[in-house]
Amino acid sequence: MKSGAVVCTLMKRMGVEALYCKPSTSRRNAQHKIWPYLLRGLKIERANQVFTLDTTYIPMAREFVYLTAVVDWASRKVLAHRVAVTLETSHAVEALEEALARYGLPDIVNADQGSQFTAGAFTEAVLGRGVQLLMDGKGAWRDNVFVERVWRSIKYEEIYLKAYESVSHARRSIGSMIASDVPLKNLRILFE
Repeated sequence: MKSGAVVCTLMKRMGVEALYCKPSTSRRNAQHKIWPYLLRGLKIERANQVFTLDTTYIPMAREFVYLTAVVDWASRKVLAHRVAVTLETSHAVEALEEALARYGLPDIVNADQGSQFTAGAFTEAVLGRGVQLLMDGKGAWRDNVFVERVWRSIKYEEIYLKAYESVSHARRSIGSMIASDVPLKNLRILFE
């Protein structure tokens, strides 16, 4: 066992936590409408049937950034992504619009209940095109398990191996990894 893992285990057992603000990617705005989750039991058999969006945080040498991605549920392919310093709706809308321009309209867009996905600009970008919008249950990571697996692959195959010195370095490196699609292809094999 590595010494860092031992320290983490001991800290958890003793209830010791680092004192710093942890990023929150799913903080909901109580004034925004929440859409139902209807994917459970739905057979997803083809590309462009369901796009799912999620945001995760990426640790860097001195700070962190947010990574928002649009993933095709059937193929597990990352269709578009944004790396940003702030958690704003505009980044989610830009990633969604890039995916729509490159791959066309899906039947359904699924996201979690984070404020970037419940905001009017995002919901209008989806619903204004006649696409159905669904949202995961609160705290229900299983509703978006494929994106969570994509995050795991990206973090372990790319991010945790490097200490990004700048936002531009993070953007370049993550963009190259997603464009290469190699670890993500391996992920798709796991779910077939």
